[in-house]
Parts: sequence; C-alpha cells; structure tokens
Amino acid sequence: MRSRPTKILAVLAVTGALAASTAATANSAPQQGGHGKKQEIRNVIYLLGDGMGRTHVTAGRERYYGAEGKLNMERLPSYGAVATSAVEKGSDQPALVTDSASAATAWSSGVKTYNAAIGVDSYEKKLPTLMEQAKKSGFATGNVSTAEITDATPAAQMSHALLRGCQGPVYSDAACLPKKDDGSYENKPADKTLITPIAQQIARNGTADVIFGGGLARFAPDDQKALGSQGYQVLGSFGDPALPAQTAESQKVATKADLDKVKGGKVVGLFNRGNLTVEKSKAELPAGAPEKKEPTLAELTKKSISLLDGRSKKGFLLQVEGALIDKRSHANDASQTLGEIKAFDDAVKAATDFAKKDGHTLVVVTADHECAGFNIIEKGTFTNAEAAAPPANNDSGNTANNSVPARSSSANVKDPARSSGIVNGSGAGDAKNFGPATFRTPDDPAGVKDGSEDASLWLTYLSGNHTGADVPIYAYGPGNSAFAASQENTELYSKMYRSLFGTAPHGHPPTHPPPRGRGGGPPPGPGAFVSQEDVR
Repeated sequence: MRSRPTKILAVLAVTGALAASTAATANSAPQQGGHGKKQEIRNVIYLLGDGMGRTHVTAGRERYYGAEGKLNMERLPSYGAVATSAVEKGSDQPALVTDSASAATAWSSGVKTYNAAIGVDSYEKKLPTLMEQAKKSGFATGNVSTAEITDATPAAQMSHALLRGCQGPVYSDAACLPKKDDGSYENKPADKTLITPIAQQIARNGTADVIFGGGLARFAPDDQKALGSQGYQVLGSFGDPALPAQTAESQKVATKADLDKVKGGKVVGLFNRGNLTVEKSKAELPAGAPEKKEPTLAELTKKSISLLDGRSKKGFLLQVEGALIDKRSHANDASQTLGEIKAFDDAVKAATDFAKKDGHTLVVVTADHECAGFNIIEKGTFTNAEAAAPPANNDSGNTANNSVPARSSSANVKDPARSSGIVNGSGAGDAKNFGPATFRTPDDPAGVKDGSEDASLWLTYLSGNHTGADVPIYAYGPGNSAFAASQENTELYSKMYRSLFGTAPHGHPPTHPPPRGRGGGPPPGPGAFVSQEDVR
C-alpha cells in the first residue's frame, strides 16, 4: 500500500516538484497543442465523467464504435491516469475509496479531504476553489452538470460545506452538521458559510457566470431574487414568493427553448427539479413529455462556451459534469450507463471542436472515481456470483491466493437460484439478478440484438458503490502533455491553476504531496502513457 507523508508541505512544494512537466502549460511558456504551433492558454474546459472508470470508456467505445473505433475522448493527444483516494476526517490517514465530494474538492482546491466534504480540508478549514480564484482574477466562469447543480461535483467549485447533503432549500442539522463518535452533532462552526445550504451560497456568491443543470427544487424564490440583483437572467421560475413551500406546480423548469433564446450575459438554467433525465429514458418517453424539453449535455456545453467565449479578455474556466454515468452505475443498469457515456462523450466533442478552432483552449477529460466495478466478461460466460460452486479463496501456501483449489469443470455451472440469465433492465430491481447485460456492437452481424446470447459485449458489475481504482485522463490543446502522467487528483488543481495563471499557486493551504513514484512526469517504461501534439 502506498505510504502518504503527513500534511506538512504547501502546494507550492508540490508544484515546484512538477515544474519541469507543467512549465509548458504556463501562459509565459506555452506548449504546442493540436495546431502544431506555440499557443497561449486562455481557456480551460474541464469535463468530468462521474464514476467513469477505464472499463466504462472501453465499453462505450466497443458499444458505439466497435473494437477498432475510438470515443472522442480517446482521440485526444495525451492520456494518463489519476489516483483517487481521499483521507479520513480529522486526519491524514488515507481513505482508499473516495466519494464525489472529496474528489471534487481535490481538483478544485488541491487538498485531500474526507468523504462528503465540500470545499473544506479534513480539519473543516475552508479552502479557496479554482473557480473562485478564476472569477476573482477576471476570468469568465461556467459550471454545468446533469445532476442537481447543488450536488457534490458542481458544488465543490462554487460553495463550501461540511457535508455534501447540505444542499437546501432549508437548513437542518442532519443534512449540514457532521456527527461525533457518540452520535451527537458537532457544534456549529464559527464560519456560518459552512452550514449554509449550498443552493443559497450559489445564488449569492456569483462564482459562476453560467450555471446549467438540475436541482430546481433546491432553490426558493428569494434565491431567484438574489440572482436577479446580481444581473443574472434566470430561465424558468424558482417559484411563488407567497407560498411557504415550492412545488412542481409553483416552480417552472427551464427548457431547451428557453436556452436557445439566450444570447449573452450571466445565465442560470435549471432544467429539472432533480437530476436531469437519463438520455435512454428520455428517448423512450412519448412526444410531449416535459422531460423531452431538456437539452443534452452537449447542447449545454456548446451554449456555455458561446456565452463565456469573449466575455472576458482573460478567458474562461468551464467545468462540465456527466453525472448520470455514476448514478446509473450505482443502479447496475448497464444499458443506461452506456447511454450516459455516449452523451458525455458528445459533450467532449463539443468542447474539443471549439478548442480546435480557438487554438488557445486546454481541454481536460477525466473522472472523479470509478463506480461499481464495471466489467467486460467473455461472451457466453458468467460471474462467480452466479456460479453453483464459486472458487474458494483458500490456498494452504498463501491465503490470499485463490488459484487452489481451481474451479472444476463440473462445478463451473450456474446456480439457477442466483441468476436469472441475461438481462438488460435495471440492475436495482432484484438483488438476486446477477445476469450479464449483453449488447450488440458495430462489429456484430446484422440481426444480432441487445440482450441476446449472440451479442458480443457482455457487461457485469462487482458492486453498487464506488471503487478505489485509478481513472483515465485525456487532454487536448496547449499544455496537454502535462496530463500524460500518473498523478494524484490534487495535482489537477495545480496544473489547471498554472494553465490559467501562468504560475504555481501561492499562499495556498497545505496539501498532501504525491506519494513516491507519482509526479508530473510519465512513470518509468515506454508507452505507459502518451502525449502527441497531433490528434490521432
């Protein structure tokens, strides 16, 4: 297991160690991008596929483009890996599996923190975020998600909370205050921001110029008033001020038609009272269903870029989250997971198309963690969970080695009580449902259908929750090679900071330096990670 030094070094030390690999991202020392010439970085677009592990990417590629194809993200010139661990609350002890809140705080503030924390370190100290710093320095800023805009990933750029569940619309101890070991709530902190509902913070701090996502039910009419006083155009309505509580009838979600009418300025658009609708489900709804009026993530990305481009002479920072990859992985629903991977990858194309024309935009594509242990298994096979006699984890020579005894051919059969066979429906519906989901690919013969034994892509899950696996990262544009590395999630903060400001972060709170063997450069061995100045 990797050892982690104690929390004693400033992020300046980390970025100093990364100088050789990240200096190329500075505005003062630009690097070649996709255009093959020296380029200045003015804009950073950071796209995050929530829960998207390496296998998610592979499965998405094979499903939609075949074994020899590539997703848009895989066509970007630099490829690396990101380690995703968090820390335990009130300590520097590693927590090997992160949640979205601590992961988002790592890249937005450069510090490892405890699961559920938003914009605070493991000792509950408030941290500046990259988006706050960009806004303060005069950059235009945008935040887009297919989740509630108050959810962990978007919230970590625009707010600070002791618990991610403190979303609003009202305060409660249960949602906003951590518990002590004895089950009682912690004392309320002196900084009341940390227990102010995230929706209220977002509506008042002006951190993002463009805010698109879901979560209308988290907001109240006074939030719309606060936004209006800052010059925001609010699409739809946050509700009736005369009512004590807002309902679906009193609030009006924004629609794609509303989005299309926007020509400029600061804008907030919330297109669902909760998360946005899963694309596969939306496609299956009848014409006229309200969910049909929701824009896609690619459309939100294009509109955000058009609103931010040229808004500031300095440039812009835009974060885009494909949140439903994670949420459908939690449900073990492979069909909807694949659809969300494709929808996210379409947003990557929208960002990259702009970057190719602009020539001054760095595009970074990654994930916060892997979700559910997504697996591609051999056609016609099944998982240990489905076996009548799964191999035991016992070997007299090494108790961690399950090679002895091996699964015998007679025992290698399905247990009908533990498997319903191939199924492509919602994995959350039946706890005994271990059946693989099967999907045709472009390589399959005509007539092969999803859900059949003939389909070549067989998918299963290990878990209903996150895993501790490293996640992939891709980059395009000036400075892209800085991300062709094996790196900690906290390093993404310092690399994007340097890209925007041309210098390492100064006066930043302490952070965890990368463990030995991790750093700004590629690991030993040829071909582990790639950086090419021309898109493949």
